[in-house]
Amino acid sequence: MTTVYSTTKLRNVVLLGHGSSGKTTLAEAMLFNAGAINRMGKVEDGTTVSDFDEEEIRRHISLNLALIPCEWEEHKINVLDTPGYLDFVGEVISAIRVADTGIVLVDAVSGVEVGTELVWQHADDQNLPRIVFVNKMDRDNASFQRTLDSLREKFAGNFVPIQLPIGEQADFKGVVDLIEMKAYLGEKDQPGDVPDDMAEAVEEARMSLIEAAAESDDDLIVKYLDGEELTDEEIATGLAAGIANRTVIPVLCGSASHNLGVRALLRSIVRDLPGPSGEVIATNPVTDEEEVLTFDAAGPLAAFVFKTAADPYVGKLTYLRVYSGTLKSNSHAFNSRTGSEERLGQIFILRGKEQLPVDEVRAGDIGVVAKLGGTLTTDTLCDKGHPLVLPGIEFPAPVFSVAVTPKTKADSAKMGPSLTRIVEEDPTLHWRNEESTRQVILEGMGDAHVETAVRRLEQKFGLRLETSVPKVPYKETITKVGSASYRHKKQTGGAGQFAEVHMRVEPLPRDSGFEFEWEVFGGAISSSFQPSIQKGIKQVLNNGPLAGYPVVDVKAVVFDGKEHPVDSKDIAFQIASREVFKLAFKDGNPVLLEPIMNITITVPEEFMGDVMSDLTTRRGRVQGTDQERGNAIVHAQVPLAEIQRYATDLRSFTQGRGIYTMTFSHYEQVPAHLQAEIIAQAERERQEAE
Repeated sequence: MTTVYSTTKLRNVVLLGHGSSGKTTLAEAMLFNAGAINRMGKVEDGTTVSDFDEEEIRRHISLNLALIPCEWEEHKINVLDTPGYLDFVGEVISAIRVADTGIVLVDAVSGVEVGTELVWQHADDQNLPRIVFVNKMDRDNASFQRTLDSLREKFAGNFVPIQLPIGEQADFKGVVDLIEMKAYLGEKDQPGDVPDDMAEAVEEARMSLIEAAAESDDDLIVKYLDGEELTDEEIATGLAAGIANRTVIPVLCGSASHNLGVRALLRSIVRDLPGPSGEVIATNPVTDEEEVLTFDAAGPLAAFVFKTAADPYVGKLTYLRVYSGTLKSNSHAFNSRTGSEERLGQIFILRGKEQLPVDEVRAGDIGVVAKLGGTLTTDTLCDKGHPLVLPGIEFPAPVFSVAVTPKTKADSAKMGPSLTRIVEEDPTLHWRNEESTRQVILEGMGDAHVETAVRRLEQKFGLRLETSVPKVPYKETITKVGSASYRHKKQTGGAGQFAEVHMRVEPLPRDSGFEFEWEVFGGAISSSFQPSIQKGIKQVLNNGPLAGYPVVDVKAVVFDGKEHPVDSKDIAFQIASREVFKLAFKDGNPVLLEPIMNITITVPEEFMGDVMSDLTTRRGRVQGTDQERGNAIVHAQVPLAEIQRYATDLRSFTQGRGIYTMTFSHYEQVPAHLQAEIIAQAERERQEAE
């Protein structure tokens, strides 16, 4: 595929759906029908074009978005195959961002599932036009009508079948196209007449389709209301307008694994779905003025980076969609975020892992460039003389964390750079040093997501890591005023050490941090020792007296003390202030603070009772509940210590149908009985370390 297509001949579609709804198999069938491959691979055998990653082959599921371009009726269809497993939602969001239409796959047996609802919401967030493909029509208990009812019950939208299945389950043979009024049978899509026993159902469904198509176009609705017959072309035109402005959601059907209805879907993509069109708003970073781009190949260059991937053979791959202008091989482009030029080598069209070289990628199309320096996901490449920034992507915050430690010294040296590279590839992964627990934390969207990242680190970068449940980042503070004095005296042969410090500690409002005050009058301690005293206190702040956690929201006041004209020195006052702070802190009724998280849980209504009772056992406080199309949405505040593994637990007691988001809220005092356990555990760990 080295043909360069004009913008009007492009279709960018993203395959969306719950895990195992058949997206990868459909992509494979589309490639087969388009003649790009001569036999269909299978997900179970690890032989599909889009699941080429080692982990995907091992797990038999998609983990990454894959580009699967194919040619049909002189058009190029850029198919973006996405993971259905909820942990890999970042890939879905990236693909939706650069697609013009979504094809939502729904299993004809299961109907709408939690993954369907999740991708539907993400498509809504991006105002993405979409169609539905009811897959697996040949399976036992498959029902087109039941699936249609399930769609109408769960989602707002005008769902209009543009095909009807010929037979169901083992008798599924093909589809009737309600625009052309033809039957298409078998893998080869043999055209034929509408079966007699379907005539009435077909006529009724066609009337609904004509009505929906007419309502999408002012001229057509006038013609329709005047009682005039609409031509097939007019129906198709009205339908295309309805899809583009999201007033119609066409429903098609088939069986991807048996290649039934796939050619009819390809025809519909070319005939009915919008190509790159409309206006895109970019910002000029120099003037801060908005600029309207219109998918013009001759316009100013604006190419959006929606994914970066580390390829062990060619280095970093940068996936781009061109919104304006033309990106040429062996040229230069300007990165508007970094303010530097990138040299572009050969541009590729990717098909799975196969790289097909092209001379240029025009507005509307998708291409890949290798070995760009500082360019990351969500960057915009443009002309240096005409800088532009395209809108970015909002990725969800991570909800699952592990502490990672290197297995060997060699791994220790590689850890920081390798973690940075894998986070560049996947913006839903984060890593950080947690100072309060002295751990390196890797965060993601769930256990499978993080586990996959750890395996990839070993496969791609040779980094081997051990993982464990992170320690909770508690903090220490006081609840009342405490005071103490401490004398440090050391006499050894030569010069001695002497310092005496009297200190008061006072609690501060939450999130105030640490304050220091000097109330020594009359020269009991020279003010030149103030920095030494502060230095001594700061040594304790990171490793509190109670259980070794950071100290917060405390004011330390030095109000008296003594010094020696010869033996008082910097180190003596550091030691004295460190020890007096610990004593005063313990006199101030010290407590542990724990992080409290805001959590929003979405589950089918039948699981709401289970969620509420489970939250009670986790010391959770429910803040409110909502109902939305058969789902219960629970808003609660829960201590982080109780929900470190909530992703796994929620999945198990809701049969995989529950999802949640989590953000930090505030710190709160730990109940006394739990505080004693935490302090005892910290003491045990300290003794083991010694």
